[in-house]
Amino acid sequence: MEIVRVVVADDNVQLRNMITEYLSQQSGMEIVGAAANGLETIEQVQEKQPDVLICDMIMPQMDGYGVLERLLEMKLEKQPKVIALTALGRDDFISRAIDLGVCYYMVKPFDFAMLAQRIYEAAGEEGRADALNMRMHQESSAGADNLEERIANLFLTVGIPAHIKGYQFLREAVKMVIDNPDLMSRITKELYPGIAHRFGTTSSKVERAIRHAIEVAWNRGRIEALDEAFGKNVCSLDDKPTNGEFIALVSDRLRIRESA
Repeated sequence: MEIVRVVVADDNVQLRNMITEYLSQQSGMEIVGAAANGLETIEQVQEKQPDVLICDMIMPQMDGYGVLERLLEMKLEKQPKVIALTALGRDDFISRAIDLGVCYYMVKPFDFAMLAQRIYEAAGEEGRADALNMRMHQESSAGADNLEERIANLFLTVGIPAHIKGYQFLREAVKMVIDNPDLMSRITKELYPGIAHRFGTTSSKVERAIRHAIEVAWNRGRIEALDEAFGKNVCSLDDKPTNGEFIALVSDRLRIRESA
């Protein structure tokens, strides 16, 4: 089996780094370049000659559509397969991208494992794609659904209503920290921006919405439920945790239960 060479182009540095880190851990996949704008993307494709280009459709200096048009004009000896990433889900945008040669069009927020599978498929590595797909289904049935359920049950227990925006952001934050505990030391630089990018909002709005969700829970005064969820003497109504403390509490609690 050949190594699949990949270039990642996205102007959001946090998302670009997250994609690069995730894909670097995949079998038979190598990240050979990264770009923050359209012009850099063209340079990286020329220099690195990747098998697959992951390309954001909205970038400075030259957008993704401009990149696709330029690549076709250049008549490269080795044209990369292109996977488009974008927050734009309109049919006309999708049709235009496909007309310009895109293999797959993925709307943000997207699943990283699905992105890896699409890369294998675009590169003709059907065996690896099938193996990853099987692993995704196994992990989903064994743990992912259970994790979602445990998060929902815990939030319900402590009094965070599902209809408020902070609920969604908190759920995403907990899942991200469970997958990568190091994010707790990079909350403002990576965790909030990563959530913001996935939901099409800003880091400050993510921070405020999460703080509001925690305030709602604490204002309901269900101290017995809080003790039951996090353990005796961990928290009190007079000592409301910060966003980071709450995310850490929930993540650690769920991680302990998962490993038990």
